[in-house]
Amino acid sequence: MELFHKTTLICGCGNTLLGDDGFGPAVVERLETAYRDRLPPDAAALDVGTSIRELLFDLILSPVKPRRLIIVDAVDQPGRRPGEIFELRVEDIPAVKVHDFSLHQFPTVNLLQELMEHTGVEVHLVAVQIQEIPPEVRPGLSPPVAQAVERACEAVLALCRPEG
Repeated sequence: MELFHKTTLICGCGNTLLGDDGFGPAVVERLETAYRDRLPPDAAALDVGTSIRELLFDLILSPVKPRRLIIVDAVDQPGRRPGEIFELRVEDIPAVKVHDFSLHQFPTVNLLQELMEHTGVEVHLVAVQIQEIPPEVRPGLSPPVAQAVERACEAVLALCRPEG
């Protein structure tokens, strides 16, 4: 509950056992170590793995909410280069990823839209283009996605500024 008292909540999503899908947790780990001094005191960074759905239900029901929610995740979007960092609007989540989210207990697009429309929380999705999600357990990010962790940290920090 005290997390919701922070102005900004950063959630790193993904399964660290499935290659590039572990990007969100890798960004949160980097923010908590190398960027600890640059992370605003009114921001909290959480590795939520594959269980952000429960956190978002709590957030929607909580009487106290952060002003801004930043979700960091890996996606596969045609036309992008592996390791490319970009901000994805909730309404632009590819249909393929929506089904992927459900399988990984990620919130549906409707849940994120409800959070934005009915609670006033700003929702930002910082995404990386994957190189590959392996079909079996294989921890570790691909080289282009691993190199993108620093750029994602900078993008998240820019969103944490008051002018966002």
